[in-house]
Amino acid sequence: MDRRDFLKYMGMGAAATLAACTGKKRIEQTDNVGEPPTGQMTYRTNPTTGDKVSILGYGMMRLPQKPDSEEFDQDMINQQVDYALAHGLNYFDTSPVYCQGQSERCTGIALKRHPRKSFFVATKLSNFDPKLWSHKASVEMYHNSMKELQVDYIDYYLLHSVGGGGMQNFSQRYLDNGMLDFLMEERRAGRIRNLGFSYHGDVEVFDYLLANHDKYHWDFVQIQLNYLDWTYANEMNDRNTDASYLYGELHKRGIPAVIMEPLLGGRLVKLPSYVVSQLKEREPQKSLASWAFRYAGTPEGVLTVLSGMTYMEHLKDNLLTYCPLQPLTEEEQHFLDTEIAQQMMEMDTIPCNDCKYCMPCPYGIDIPANFLHYNKWIIDKKMPNDAGDPEYRKNRRNYLISLDRAVPHDRQPDHCIMCNHCIDVKHCPQNIRIPVELHKISQRLEELRRDNS
Repeated sequence: MDRRDFLKYMGMGAAATLAACTGKKRIEQTDNVGEPPTGQMTYRTNPTTGDKVSILGYGMMRLPQKPDSEEFDQDMINQQVDYALAHGLNYFDTSPVYCQGQSERCTGIALKRHPRKSFFVATKLSNFDPKLWSHKASVEMYHNSMKELQVDYIDYYLLHSVGGGGMQNFSQRYLDNGMLDFLMEERRAGRIRNLGFSYHGDVEVFDYLLANHDKYHWDFVQIQLNYLDWTYANEMNDRNTDASYLYGELHKRGIPAVIMEPLLGGRLVKLPSYVVSQLKEREPQKSLASWAFRYAGTPEGVLTVLSGMTYMEHLKDNLLTYCPLQPLTEEEQHFLDTEIAQQMMEMDTIPCNDCKYCMPCPYGIDIPANFLHYNKWIIDKKMPNDAGDPEYRKNRRNYLISLDRAVPHDRQPDHCIMCNHCIDVKHCPQNIRIPVELHKISQRLEELRRDNS
């Protein structure tokens, strides 16, 4: 799908780990957040069921935790869910593997306090582990989701993250064990109202599922879409697929799109100062996140845009953006996915979204923390590279000190033995070659420490 076709559609019709939460890590989305209005949420209609779905969906992946504790703060979760519903948000997305396996339970407790017809709940068949590939184990996971969520039907049910591992992996998870046939029967029985899939990875799987749309009748599909991935997803990682292609294939078939990673795990608010200044020059009072959420919510056929909102200020800021949504103009779209995206592509960052799917590492390495710290220095243009630069010695020393403060030494990249556990057993949605990137950082650290001796 080229830009001309995209612009025609834009705005015209208006192996996962059980440590998937990042509740203790604040994504700096905005500094000052006002009170969003009530009664002004933008909604999109699902053509299959007629559901009136809020354009903002609540991703229950980064739930708040109690201070200095691994325990999830159910009172705060309840409070934020109540606030979301009061402001018109009605779509809640979870999974059996989110938040140390507790997301469905926390979500169920919060939503059970409200009328069943007042919300739509989405969850997934997250059978990444080969031990869960049997029909029996997968069916047990499906039924356990209903138990944890305290519901007798699921509004939106997904095959979780198809594409990772290619067609062979997909066949073992969903076809050979009869699970896709089982889920289609559950849809016919009304216990699943909408059946779809989320996609990361091998485009062959995505194309296969859409080529067989007449057989499976997908009610929705969840894809990664943002102004960087629109054109550059494949360039950033040749195992990823540009959002322009994914969206275009769904749109021409009339399949509603649910959008994930509108902020790329916070990367689209952790921007270099020269990019921030360009955004603030246009909208001084708006948050950096609002640009990304407007971009993700503008295309026709987008049903809802998911955001993992750990803090109340994140929720309020996103509600301000979508109550109501002001669609991007053609010029604003070009500004983001061409001008700003091109500038971001010049930075040699690692496309880590801090989902923690790669964790835990058997050798104790904090993989996402190392990647995020490295990216921060790249973005701030303070990575010590040129020994001839007068700032080199200071930046080198500061980088090493800040790394030791951010990541304990025994959890840093030089402890990676390239066992490939993080990619063989776990599932990275961004298809990062994790051991290779850790080795690259480790080599750089060795150079800096040697220069510091």
